[in-house]
Amino acid sequence: MRKHDVAWDCATGSGQAAVGLAEIFKRVIATDASEKQIAMAEPHSSIDYRVASAYDSGLSDSSVDAVTVAQAIHWLDHDSFYAEARRVLRNDGVIIVWGYGDPIIDDLALDKIVHDYNRGTIERYWKPERDLILAGLRTISFPFREIAAPSLTMERLWTLPELAGYMRTWSATAAYAEACGGDPVADVEAALSEHWGSGTHLVQWPLHVRAGYSS
Repeated sequence: MRKHDVAWDCATGSGQAAVGLAEIFKRVIATDASEKQIAMAEPHSSIDYRVASAYDSGLSDSSVDAVTVAQAIHWLDHDSFYAEARRVLRNDGVIIVWGYGDPIIDDLALDKIVHDYNRGTIERYWKPERDLILAGLRTISFPFREIAAPSLTMERLWTLPELAGYMRTWSATAAYAEACGGDPVADVEAALSEHWGSGTHLVQWPLHVRAGYSS
């Protein structure tokens, strides 16, 4: 990829990845099929937010230098999306998809509590597409001239309320609450508080990347 003029951030959600891309590309077109998600996006002078399908972006042929998908490739029909990506990418353009796995806490006792909740209490409420992320995106089809990606890790220093708030955003947490009622994170938060101490703890996620040239 020689140019950094235009990127298409597909399935942008509320635009978190698009904001980062705007630091690299002159213009970012960020689309999502959900009008509600786009309405929540942070305005940015270099980002054009649009409601559009991953399979019918509304972009012109050979019009973008990069296509990106952050934490959403496992929800898409890959063949249909890849066809659209090839259509809109320029000859030397790249496609980059990424997703992050389960959190790892820097304290063994804390990590076990979160793991037991994630892979025990709510395990059957996760949708099967999550397995593609847990497999590091290695099991998805990726019919592009692949670029080797380094091993990456995301890190955040979080307070207990921040970690608990994050766990409440999980789709499996919401599915469990709908099926069983109540707030399933409340008991987990109480258990974590017994070992947390004061201040913050380091939370890490393995970040899995697939990248390749369009031709």
